[in-house]
Amino acid sequence: MIHFGGDAMREDPLSRPSNPSRRTFLGRTGGTVAAIIAGGASASVESTPAQEGFPSLLAEALHAEGAVPVTLRINGNDHQLRVDPRTTLLDCLRETVHLTGTKKGCDHGQCGACTVHVNGRRVNSCLSLALVLDGQEITTIEGLGTPDALHPMQAAFLACDGYQCGYCTSGQIMSAVALTKEPCGPDDAAVKELMSGNICRCGAYVNIVAAIQQGRKNS
Repeated sequence: MIHFGGDAMREDPLSRPSNPSRRTFLGRTGGTVAAIIAGGASASVESTPAQEGFPSLLAEALHAEGAVPVTLRINGNDHQLRVDPRTTLLDCLRETVHLTGTKKGCDHGQCGACTVHVNGRRVNSCLSLALVLDGQEITTIEGLGTPDALHPMQAAFLACDGYQCGYCTSGQIMSAVALTKEPCGPDDAAVKELMSGNICRCGAYVNIVAAIQQGRKNS
């Protein structure tokens, strides 16, 4: 019961129902469900069995109707997953496989921050459906080199300061490595043309081109 007169404009705690209302129930569970399905098409999950005691609501959401099995071969390792058919490779890499070196920039295929290799060719992972890439060879920045054994292009970017904030760097490097296997003239203008799909908002293009030219020589 709620009183509206004088100082008693408050809910009487003794009048609260013993069972939670529909609004209370939705308030308690809504956060969990929203965290799972936020982003709609980006929801994807590994086909790992739910652990003992795993909340039933969460388990049902993770294995939602429509999820399909897919095996993605990423950096030489097979990942057996269940994904929403609409899940992009980018979201699958970051949210499911937890390889966060591939960055989400524009999410519209315009900035190149999400560039990875599929069967040796560069692609924008934000425009590629994970399901379509079942069984194909996918390489991300994590599979290119290691801190102790850098890929020549990674080493060149480091030596030439080919980055500032670093957000676009993984995509720049993945495109640059692919460029070394594509028809490209020897001059800087040819490099700029083939790298036009990768945007650096910091404007570090001079050093990026210098790094790519050095990496081409060392690859």
